Amino acid sequence: MSTIEMTEADSPAQPRRRLSREDRNRQLLDVAWQIIRAEGTDALTLGYLADKAGVTKPVVYDHFTTRSGLLAALYRDFDTRQTAVMDAAIDQCPPTLIDTATVIATAYVDCVLLQGNEIPGVIAALGSTPELEKIKRDYEAIFLEKCRSVLQPLAAGGEITQAGLRAMLGAAEALSNAAASAEISAGQAKDELIATIIAMVERAAARATSGT
Repeated sequence: MSTIEMTEADSPAQPRRRLSREDRNRQLLDVAWQIIRAEGTDALTLGYLADKAGVTKPVVYDHFTTRSGLLAALYRDFDTRQTAVMDAAIDQCPPTLIDTATVIATAYVDCVLLQGNEIPGVIAALGSTPELEKIKRDYEAIFLEKCRSVLQPLAAGGEITQAGLRAMLGAAEALSNAAASAEISAGQAKDELIATIIAMVERAAARATSGT
Protein backbone atom coordinates (compact mmCIF):
# COMPACT_ATOMS: atom_id res chain seq x y z
CA MET A 1 0.00 0.00 0.00
CA SER A 2 1.34 3.38 -0.93
CA THR A 3 1.62 6.28 1.47
CA ILE A 4 -1.15 8.04 -0.45
CA GLU A 5 -3.47 5.04 -0.03
CA MET A 6 -2.86 4.70 3.70
CA THR A 7 -6.06 5.41 5.63
CA GLU A 8 -6.33 7.20 8.98
CA ALA A 9 -7.00 3.87 10.64
CA ASP A 10 -3.77 2.48 9.19
CA SER A 11 -1.66 5.43 10.33
CA PRO A 12 0.35 5.15 13.54
CA ALA A 13 -1.66 6.13 16.61
CA GLN A 14 -0.78 9.50 18.06
CA PRO A 15 0.56 9.27 21.63
CA ARG A 16 -1.88 10.48 24.28
CA ARG A 17 -0.86 13.69 26.00
CA ARG A 18 0.08 13.00 29.59
CA LEU A 19 -1.62 15.30 32.07
CA SER A 20 0.36 17.17 34.67
CA ARG A 21 -0.28 16.12 38.25
CA GLU A 22 -2.31 19.29 38.82
CA ASP A 23 -4.42 18.73 35.70
CA ARG A 24 -4.96 15.07 36.58
CA ASN A 25 -6.06 16.03 40.09
CA ARG A 26 -8.53 18.50 38.60
CA GLN A 27 -9.86 15.85 36.23
CA LEU A 28 -10.34 13.33 39.04
CA LEU A 29 -12.14 15.85 41.22
CA ASP A 30 -14.44 16.82 38.35
CA VAL A 31 -15.30 13.17 37.69
CA ALA A 32 -15.86 12.59 41.42
CA TRP A 33 -18.35 15.47 41.52
CA GLN A 34 -20.09 13.97 38.47
CA ILE A 35 -20.40 10.59 40.20
CA ILE A 36 -21.91 12.16 43.31
CA ARG A 37 -24.31 14.23 41.20
CA ALA A 38 -25.53 11.19 39.27
CA GLU A 39 -25.36 8.41 41.84
CA GLY A 40 -24.85 9.91 45.30
CA THR A 41 -21.93 9.98 47.71
CA ASP A 42 -22.25 6.28 48.63
CA ALA A 43 -21.34 5.32 45.06
CA LEU A 44 -18.01 7.15 45.24
CA THR A 45 -15.09 4.81 45.77
CA LEU A 46 -11.51 5.12 44.57
CA GLY A 47 -11.91 2.12 42.30
CA TYR A 48 -15.10 3.42 40.76
CA LEU A 49 -13.53 6.84 40.28
CA ALA A 50 -10.61 5.24 38.45
CA ASP A 51 -12.98 3.37 36.16
CA LYS A 52 -15.06 6.46 35.36
CA ALA A 53 -11.99 8.65 34.85
CA GLY A 54 -10.34 6.09 32.56
CA VAL A 55 -7.21 5.72 34.68
CA THR A 56 -5.68 2.90 36.69
CA LYS A 57 -6.44 2.51 40.38
CA PRO A 58 -2.85 3.34 41.42
CA VAL A 59 -3.24 6.78 39.83
CA VAL A 60 -6.28 7.56 41.99
CA TYR A 61 -4.67 6.10 45.12
CA ASP A 62 -1.57 8.19 44.48
CA HIS A 63 -3.68 11.36 44.53
CA PHE A 64 -6.03 10.62 47.44
CA THR A 65 -4.73 7.48 49.26
CA THR A 66 -8.13 6.68 50.83
CA ARG A 67 -11.81 7.44 50.30
CA SER A 68 -11.59 9.77 53.28
CA GLY A 69 -8.76 11.59 51.53
CA LEU A 70 -10.92 11.95 48.43
CA LEU A 71 -13.85 13.34 50.45
CA ALA A 72 -11.52 15.78 52.18
CA ALA A 73 -10.16 16.90 48.79
CA LEU A 74 -13.68 17.46 47.50
CA TYR A 75 -14.54 19.60 50.51
CA ARG A 76 -11.32 21.60 50.09
CA ASP A 77 -12.20 22.08 46.43
CA PHE A 78 -15.62 23.44 47.39
CA ASP A 79 -14.18 25.65 50.14
CA THR A 80 -11.51 27.08 47.84
CA ARG A 81 -14.14 28.04 45.28
CA GLN A 82 -16.40 29.56 47.94
CA THR A 83 -13.54 31.55 49.49
CA ALA A 84 -12.42 32.92 46.12
CA VAL A 85 -15.94 34.07 45.25
CA MET A 86 -16.47 35.71 48.63
CA ASP A 87 -13.05 37.39 48.71
CA ALA A 88 -13.57 38.88 45.25
CA ALA A 89 -17.03 40.17 46.20
CA ILE A 90 -15.87 41.64 49.51
CA ASP A 91 -13.06 43.51 47.75
CA GLN A 92 -15.70 45.32 45.68
CA CYS A 93 -18.25 45.70 48.48
CA PRO A 94 -19.14 49.06 50.08
CA PRO A 95 -18.45 48.87 53.86
CA THR A 96 -22.09 48.87 54.92
CA LEU A 97 -23.96 46.19 56.88
CA ILE A 98 -26.55 45.47 54.21
CA ASP A 99 -23.95 45.23 51.44
CA THR A 100 -21.59 43.04 53.47
CA ALA A 101 -24.39 40.74 54.63
CA THR A 102 -25.58 40.45 51.03
CA VAL A 103 -22.10 39.50 49.82
CA ILE A 104 -21.68 36.79 52.47
CA ALA A 105 -25.16 35.34 51.92
CA THR A 106 -24.97 35.45 48.14
CA ALA A 107 -21.51 33.87 47.98
CA TYR A 108 -22.48 31.07 50.35
CA VAL A 109 -25.79 30.18 48.70
CA ASP A 110 -24.50 30.52 45.14
CA CYS A 111 -21.53 28.23 45.80
CA VAL A 112 -23.76 25.53 47.28
CA LEU A 113 -26.17 25.84 44.36
CA LEU A 114 -23.31 25.66 41.88
CA GLN A 115 -22.42 22.30 43.39
CA GLY A 116 -26.09 21.27 43.38
CA ASN A 117 -27.03 18.36 45.61
CA GLU A 118 -23.46 17.06 45.73
CA ILE A 119 -22.03 19.18 48.52
CA PRO A 120 -24.66 18.26 51.17
CA GLY A 121 -23.73 14.63 50.60
CA VAL A 122 -20.03 15.38 50.96
CA ILE A 123 -20.64 17.44 54.12
CA ALA A 124 -22.73 14.61 55.58
CA ALA A 125 -20.00 12.11 54.75
CA LEU A 126 -17.41 14.32 56.45
CA GLY A 127 -19.21 13.75 59.73
CA SER A 128 -18.68 9.99 59.48
CA THR A 129 -15.22 9.95 61.10
CA PRO A 130 -13.41 12.15 63.64
CA GLU A 131 -10.67 12.82 61.07
CA LEU A 132 -13.08 14.15 58.47
CA GLU A 133 -15.14 16.04 61.03
CA LYS A 134 -11.96 17.86 62.12
CA ILE A 135 -11.24 18.88 58.52
CA LYS A 136 -14.75 20.28 58.21
CA ARG A 137 -14.44 22.15 61.51
CA ASP A 138 -11.06 23.62 60.53
CA TYR A 139 -12.45 25.05 57.30
CA GLU A 140 -15.54 26.30 59.09
CA ALA A 141 -13.34 28.13 61.57
CA ILE A 142 -11.51 29.90 58.74
CA PHE A 143 -14.82 30.93 57.16
CA LEU A 144 -16.25 32.17 60.45
CA GLU A 145 -13.14 34.20 61.22
CA LYS A 146 -13.35 35.80 57.79
CA CYS A 147 -16.97 36.73 58.48
CA ARG A 148 -16.04 38.09 61.89
CA SER A 149 -13.28 40.26 60.44
CA VAL A 150 -15.57 41.96 57.91
CA LEU A 151 -18.62 42.26 60.20
CA GLN A 152 -16.90 43.36 63.41
CA PRO A 153 -16.26 46.96 62.21
CA LEU A 154 -19.98 47.26 61.50
CA ALA A 155 -21.08 46.29 65.02
CA ALA A 156 -20.65 49.77 66.58
CA GLY A 157 -18.14 48.52 69.13
CA GLY A 158 -20.08 45.38 70.01
CA GLU A 159 -18.58 41.90 69.88
CA ILE A 160 -19.51 39.45 67.15
CA THR A 161 -19.66 36.32 69.29
CA GLN A 162 -18.71 32.79 68.34
CA ALA A 163 -22.22 31.69 69.29
CA GLY A 164 -23.68 34.20 66.86
CA LEU A 165 -21.35 33.11 64.08
CA ARG A 166 -22.19 29.46 64.65
CA ALA A 167 -25.90 30.27 64.48
CA MET A 168 -25.27 32.14 61.24
CA LEU A 169 -23.38 29.17 59.77
CA GLY A 170 -26.14 26.77 60.79
CA ALA A 171 -28.67 28.97 59.04
CA ALA A 172 -26.43 29.24 55.96
CA GLU A 173 -26.11 25.47 55.66
CA ALA A 174 -29.81 24.78 56.24
CA LEU A 175 -31.05 27.49 53.87
CA SER A 176 -28.55 26.60 51.13
CA ASN A 177 -29.41 22.92 51.32
CA ALA A 178 -33.12 23.73 51.18
CA ALA A 179 -32.51 25.84 48.08
CA ALA A 180 -30.39 23.08 46.50
CA SER A 181 -33.25 20.60 46.97
CA ALA A 182 -35.77 23.16 45.58
CA GLU A 183 -37.65 23.29 48.89
CA ILE A 184 -37.24 27.07 48.76
CA SER A 185 -35.93 29.43 46.11
CA ALA A 186 -32.38 30.76 46.00
CA GLY A 187 -33.74 34.25 46.55
CA GLN A 188 -35.60 33.17 49.69
CA ALA A 189 -32.48 31.47 51.03
CA LYS A 190 -30.38 34.58 50.45
CA ASP A 191 -32.98 36.94 51.93
CA GLU A 192 -33.32 34.89 55.11
CA LEU A 193 -29.56 34.56 55.50
CA ILE A 194 -29.06 38.29 54.95
CA ALA A 195 -31.65 38.96 57.66
CA THR A 196 -29.90 36.51 60.00
CA ILE A 197 -26.51 38.18 59.50
CA ILE A 198 -27.92 41.68 59.98
CA ALA A 199 -29.75 40.62 63.15
CA MET A 200 -26.55 39.10 64.57
CA VAL A 201 -24.57 42.32 64.00
CA GLU A 202 -27.38 44.54 65.30
CA ARG A 203 -27.59 42.46 68.50
CA ALA A 204 -23.86 42.94 68.99
CA ALA A 205 -24.27 46.71 68.53
CA ALA A 206 -27.20 46.79 70.95
CA ARG A 207 -25.19 44.97 73.61
CA ALA A 208 -22.45 47.58 73.28
CA THR A 209 -24.96 50.38 73.65
CA SER A 210 -26.62 48.85 76.70
CA GLY A 211 -23.31 47.86 78.26
CA THR A 212 -24.27 44.20 78.63
